[in-house]
Amino acid sequence: MESLLGSTSWLYIIFIGLIVGVLARLLKPGKDSMGFFLTILLGIGGAALASWAGQSLGWYEPGEAAGFFGALIGAVVVLFVAGLFRGKKRHTLPPR
Repeated sequence: MESLLGSTSWLYIIFIGLIVGVLARLLKPGKDSMGFFLTILLGIGGAALASWAGQSLGWYEPGEAAGFFGALIGAVVVLFVAGLFRGKKRHTLPPR
């Protein structure tokens, strides 16, 4: 996990995941109904996605973390993709 997130300290990873997740939710327009833990997972997933994509494209060396802005962009991408799969809720009348 160190090669993708840049640290082996779970407390550090959770803290950065929370900050990145909250900022990504503020940057993406619209309402994202998710709790505290999903916001942390969003930030961690964004950091992992950005690190993996950056290493695949040759922007980062293996073992080098994506950085804060890369993680933020990755988290916003994860939010947009999740929004595509979530779809819109249909408001229908309840059965009589």
